[in-house]
Amino acid sequence: MSLTTSISRRALKHTRAIHIEAFVRDDDLWEIDAHVTDTKPFDLSLPSGNLAAGQPLHSLWLRLTLDRQFVIVDVEASSEAVPYSGYCNKIEPDYKKLIGLSLVKGFRHTLRENIGGALGCTHLTELAQILPTAALQAFGAEIDRQGDPAVGQKKPAQLDRCHALRSDGAVVAKYYPKWAISPPAAVDSQSIYPTK
Repeated sequence: MSLTTSISRRALKHTRAIHIEAFVRDDDLWEIDAHVTDTKPFDLSLPSGNLAAGQPLHSLWLRLTLDRQFVIVDVEASSEAVPYSGYCNKIEPDYKKLIGLSLVKGFRHTLRENIGGALGCTHLTELAQILPTAALQAFGAEIDRQGDPAVGQKKPAQLDRCHALRSDGAVVAKYYPKWAISPPAAVDSQSIYPTK
């Protein structure tokens, strides 16, 4: 078990499951299929009707098709289960606004501008926000294998995106020495403010 045992008795109230799969297509494009479900372990009364325990409140799909520069060339959104059928699912076509965006250059900011809040579905937009890192995990090695001599000249995309992979850290110094920088020297307060 990855977490410690809870110190208190507790009752399950909600389950959200996110599943992402990445594929290489035979036409040299990439696809990421993402699925989010929300379920309750009890019957739920909604303004739109009753939902039996275990039935999905949300079952939402998002597929992004990418070229090899991580630019979105197609999008498909599907709302399999929603609390307000005929209303929630009307926003699906608006996710086509993502076409032309780079998944690795300013994607999250532009996503919020184009379909954040009432401009989109909260759950589909949240799902889209986690796809850049999934795409890099899935396809980062594909880029390196293309034989592009410029690949070795560019700073790897994963550096400076988390604590362990910061340029002034031990991991970068050991595994990416070309991109390592020395941490800033500690400033000795005595040298700035000498005591008398």
